[in-house]
Amino acid sequence: MTATGTQARLERIGTDGSYVIVPMDHGITMGAVQGLKAIESTIDGVTSGGADAVLTQKGIAPRVHDNKNGKGYIVHLNGSTTIGPDENDKRLTGTVEEAIRAGADAVSFHINVGSDHEPDQITQLSEITADADRFGIPVLAMAYARGPGVDPEDPEALGHAVRLAEELGADLVKTGYSGDADSFQHVVESTRLPVVIAGGSKGTDRETIEMVRGAVDAGGAGISMGRSIFQHENPEAIAAAVSGVVHDDLAAEEALEKAGLALEA
Repeated sequence: MTATGTQARLERIGTDGSYVIVPMDHGITMGAVQGLKAIESTIDGVTSGGADAVLTQKGIAPRVHDNKNGKGYIVHLNGSTTIGPDENDKRLTGTVEEAIRAGADAVSFHINVGSDHEPDQITQLSEITADADRFGIPVLAMAYARGPGVDPEDPEALGHAVRLAEELGADLVKTGYSGDADSFQHVVESTRLPVVIAGGSKGTDRETIEMVRGAVDAGGAGISMGRSIFQHENPEAIAAAVSGVVHDDLAAEEALEKAGLALEA
């Protein structure tokens, strides 16, 4: 049974069991890329558009709270850089207690299932879920199928990744999209946790929204989508379109039209 505090905080980062989360921890990974230099305005835009929560590393917390329009906040607890020796080698960047002090409603942790770093990341995620349980803080596990010889869109590998997250005590799991609703249904059925999809590389508006629609049709609980939203020329509008699919069950075309993006799709 989910602890009362954990359940209450899950409700702060979602809406009726569905989730539109915008990760913006990419500053540690990629630097101050488009959308992250003036992160305050981006946070204001995506939360105004319909995002339930934003996600950053702990040091960005002072720039989050005055701009998130009462929405949820998640602190990410590991990271790596694109210019380092191995981007898959995510290292701890914080603790559950530090996240609480930073005002987080939940924490997140990235694990690359199938990588050389999987054993250490399994241990770390297990320790984080134990700490989080003591404090009643939800854990979002970002469980990807990544490593030598691993197809990051293989539904079997993705299903293994999300099940691993549940086995280790996570409350919510993010993973890659398998490419279509039929194959993604296997991923969703591999766990009792709510499953949200990553955004991946930025595509067209239509590609983004159709991917979200496919995930929801397969039984997914929403998205945790970074660059496709925060690097958009209109973050508020694309967040509104995604929210329209996740929270209002709109068709892709209708969601784009309501958000004013149909001509740009």
